[in-house]
Parts: sequence; C-alpha cells; structure tokens
Amino acid sequence: MFVRFSDPFEALSTLQRALDARIASDWMGRGTAASGSFPPINIFQKGDDFVAIVELPGIDKSGLEIEAKENTIRIRGKKTIAYGEQASVHRRERVSGVFDRTLSVPIRIEPDRIAEYRDGILALFIPRADVDKPRSIKIS
Repeated sequence: MFVRFSDPFEALSTLQRALDARIASDWMGRGTAASGSFPPINIFQKGDDFVAIVELPGIDKSGLEIEAKENTIRIRGKKTIAYGEQASVHRRERVSGVFDRTLSVPIRIEPDRIAEYRDGILALFIPRADVDKPRSIKIS
C-alpha cells in the first residue's frame, strides 16, 4: 500500500504538532525518567506498597547507587563489557555504559531498607510512608 501526500512538509508539520501536544499533555507525569532505556524496569503494586524489579545483568552491586526521596527513587550505575585485547567485535547488541533512571510512584515512600540485589536482579520494595497511610478516625 502506497500513501500519497500532497505536501510532505505539511504532513511532517502535522506530526510535529501532534508530538508537541502529547509531550505538553504530561502523559508520562508519573512515569519514569531516564537517560536511555537501560535498565528495563517493571513496577507493580502489592497491597498498599509498590515493588520494582530491575534487570541489571553483569553489574556488580558495589557499582550501583540508589537514592530515595519523597515519591521518587533514582538508580545509577555503569555497565562495562570487556572483550579482551585480541578480540575483534563483529556484532554488538548488549547495552553498556552509564545509566541513570528515576522512578516516580503516586505515594510518599519510606526509604529504609528497600533494596535487595541477587543474580543480576534488583528488587526494590517500596513501602508507603506512615504519614501517607489511611488512618481510622474516632467519632466522639
């Protein structure tokens, strides 16, 4: 199927306006911010709390930095791949380099003891802060 445009610049201009409108709508306001798509992250809710599973194969936990504040968690680190001096690289698909991802969740979090790292998988247990939990109100 072949689509013809009477004016290709008008089509590009329309696409640019649509993209600008999407960005201005803050459609990812509670999403993630990152430089690059690495590491891949899944976030799900478990009861009142959240859990984030981060894939970090080949990264030593001493090279990871995790910061938590209010409703955001920042994960930084560096992934290196050593080929050796005599290697000739013919195809390169594995991601390497510095990464920096920030997760935002719709609750205030309690940042104490939230990370566990094993076999290249980082699990972030994101507990809801006590001040953010619902409270019972006594009727007098």
